[in-house]
Amino acid sequence: MPIFEYQCQGCGTCFERLVMSAGVSVSCPTCESSEVVKQFSTFSTQTAAGFSGSLGPGCGCAPSG
Repeated sequence: MPIFEYQCQGCGTCFERLVMSAGVSVSCPTCESSEVVKQFSTFSTQTAAGFSGSLGPGCGCAPSG
């Protein structure tokens, strides 16, 4: 069950959602708009040597502030 990252087109909020199956409607937790865009996300993996992953935030959204 993948966790996807989204950005709301209405208010700009970035958020994550656990999506159980394809075709599930996703809405913004802040303004409840359904106009959201799935973001390119990075991930990390665990190996015997430790964790390997991205150097930045997981979400493709621009940092606020």
